Amino acid sequence: MNAQTAAAGAARSPYAVYLEHLKAGRLAYQYSTVAGRPVFFPRVLCPYTGLDCLEWRTSGGMGTVYSTSVVYPRKGDPYNVALIDCDEGFRLMSRVEGVAPLDVAIGMRVRFETHAAESDDDDPYPIFRPLQAAGGASND
Repeated sequence: MNAQTAAAGAARSPYAVYLEHLKAGRLAYQYSTVAGRPVFFPRVLCPYTGLDCLEWRTSGGMGTVYSTSVVYPRKGDPYNVALIDCDEGFRLMSRVEGVAPLDVAIGMRVRFETHAAESDDDDPYPIFRPLQAAGGASND
């Protein structure tokens, strides 16, 4: 990490940098230059080495559903919570939208989108949409 990158990173938390990327429509993650592995959720130090050796990278936004569950709230419609394995090698918890919660399947290919903040008090967050609709038609 060079002095300019270190100074910029010291002024902002890793979470703040992550949010800036989301606001711009990008899914960012960190990469450990020493361990040679992706890191997600944003951190100050590498969880594999304990060193300050993390650089920011931008995901291509493609992934695969690793696990999914449907939540049935007392009020409101059911929704899914899914673990997504991104093609770059990191996993995150998110939702798959644009398809019924029960139609989200393990192994389903998905594409990242940013769910915009609904108010000034909210932060944007990553969601995913299936590459193919439930009937098998491509959404591309």
